[in-house]
Amino acid sequence: MIDLRSDTITRPTPAMRQAMADAEVGDDVLGDDPTVKQLERQTARLLGKEAAVFMPSGTMTNQAAIRAHTEPGDEILCDANAHCYYYEAGGPAGLSGVMCRLLPGRRGIFSAGDLRAALRPRNLHFPPTKLVCVENTHNRGGGAIWPLEQIAEVAEAAREANLALHLDGARLWNAAIASGLSERTYAKYFDTVSVCFSKGLGAPVGSVLAGTKALIDRARRFRKMFGGAMRQAGILAAGALYALENHRLRLAQDHANARRLAEGIAELPGIALRPAEVETNMVLIRLTDRPADRLAVELEQAGLRMLAVGPDTLRAVTHLDVSAEQIEEAIGILHDTLTA
Repeated sequence: MIDLRSDTITRPTPAMRQAMADAEVGDDVLGDDPTVKQLERQTARLLGKEAAVFMPSGTMTNQAAIRAHTEPGDEILCDANAHCYYYEAGGPAGLSGVMCRLLPGRRGIFSAGDLRAALRPRNLHFPPTKLVCVENTHNRGGGAIWPLEQIAEVAEAAREANLALHLDGARLWNAAIASGLSERTYAKYFDTVSVCFSKGLGAPVGSVLAGTKALIDRARRFRKMFGGAMRQAGILAAGALYALENHRLRLAQDHANARRLAEGIAELPGIALRPAEVETNMVLIRLTDRPADRLAVELEQAGLRMLAVGPDTLRAVTHLDVSAEQIEEAIGILHDTLTA
């Protein structure tokens, strides 16, 4: 089975498993797990931030960041398809008591003008707007990369309005490899940054939230409140450290595989796809003549898994566990299924 549903399905490599088995551990809640502390220091340094905190998931780092920046009754601004709004189980409302004001981005990327147009006047009738959330790369945007100049413009507009900025950088590693810009270059515009180790980097568990020491101290409290404080978490942190040190550069292979997949199927009947929009490791495949969920079943029966992310859209994500040879097989399966 060739599994392109997500880059979250990657399995730890033998070397990563060995690093996890050999990890020195302590009690992270008490602050004495050395491997967790090393991961937090190394990630903070990589992102150019003062401090960082390790959490089980990117959903938790995003939601802890939102809670750290806001109080109940506040409002945050994000793209209408942002992960923190679309895929995190109502977390902003349930965990932080905040409203989401949705911006009309293109492939998840909105403009400074969009942000300014959404700002409310200061009036007791309206919730105070406190935070702007940016997602780079953008999941529902098909792995789209935010142009750095657009980030700078949005950040300037946010600062003019005294708003904080949070970066959902679950796949920031992909953006950095594809663009040639460092993670620190993207992160400098944001007060907090969330990065994930269990997607393209291939670790089994974990994300980190980075920012100022004061914000991270506050976020640690919410990690505890949300049930994310862990004990001998160095076993997990060791997998993330191994991924950080060994799997970042290889993301270019995933990007090349995604482009090859897009180019190989773009002309097939019933598909509307622009390979030029494949910037990282995601391919969104729009179908013109059949429901996505039905085609997903047919493909799985033929040995290829993809995820239906809309009535007429399949998503394919390349990752550590899929080779260039398997991409060629996937192209063949799609060809045979769509032309049968």
